[in-house]
Amino acid sequence: MDITTLNKQVQAESLFLQDLKREVSKVIVGQEDLIEKMLVALLADGHVLIEGVPGLAKTLAVKTLASAINAQFQRIQFTPDLLPADITGTLIFNPKEGAFYPKRGPVFSNFVLADEINRSPAKVQSALLEAMQERQVTIGEKTYPLPAPFMVLATQNPVEQEGTYPLPEAQVDRFMLKVLISYPTKEEEKLILERMASHQQIPLNTSVTPEMILKARQVVDGIYVDEKIKNYIVELVFATRNPKAYQLDKLASFIAYGASPRATIFLTQAAKAYAFLNGRGYVTPEDIKAIGLDVLRHRVLLTYEAEAENMTSDQIVQQIFEAVDVP
Repeated sequence: MDITTLNKQVQAESLFLQDLKREVSKVIVGQEDLIEKMLVALLADGHVLIEGVPGLAKTLAVKTLASAINAQFQRIQFTPDLLPADITGTLIFNPKEGAFYPKRGPVFSNFVLADEINRSPAKVQSALLEAMQERQVTIGEKTYPLPAPFMVLATQNPVEQEGTYPLPEAQVDRFMLKVLISYPTKEEEKLILERMASHQQIPLNTSVTPEMILKARQVVDGIYVDEKIKNYIVELVFATRNPKAYQLDKLASFIAYGASPRATIFLTQAAKAYAFLNGRGYVTPEDIKAIGLDVLRHRVLLTYEAEAENMTSDQIVQQIFEAVDVP
């Protein structure tokens, strides 16, 4: 398929996303970046980790997106006493029949909100690993497929806060994007006051279906990625592992571990979804830059030296973007 035809197909198929954005914006004031990134992950079949201090409408944003799509939604509140079986489900004994039967947990949904995921210890967080990677859950000896689309949207408070557990690396790496959100502007804050200070429900139009999402994903898969763009993605990921090769000698002592091959895959998929969202049938270096920080920030693990120098992974990723030649 040539680029012109692909562009037309993308523009036709991505129209419903503008309606979806509009519906979510009826409830959520500002946070355009968060809404856009959630849609990117949805189109790219990825999961999102949203970090911010309490009260910034993280949970509300996820809930609103799920409500605007006519799909199954479950919220799991992560607490220190939560058990893995509370998420995935367990086997229940039926004394009448003298047999065990599976009781499916809340993870069997299209949208799963893992609220305050870092309020539970690692063994509970790890209950999501199989579901997020293989889109399946094993209860006892049987494995059950999860519905499609399946997406985990997790919220967390910054780790320095009281009563939080850091997420295991394997868990963090399964999130396609990590989005940081901050306080609204004065104008947005006033709008929040006007919209949310009354107890009236804001009605949402739920005309978007899971089938529309799955159809859009097929188009996203077909978006054109040039060889130069593929090389650019590989160079960016390699620069996180071996910064000295890119004249970033200072960063070598700051990076404990670079990004895994999963970052290369996710960066490509997310860039395709971002291009689709902008009505284009091909990926540009700008797409990579727009989405790159959210894909890489949680995959670049820092050394103690970096923490002593107050270096953040965001600053390191920004320096890598500046050092790697754009095609």
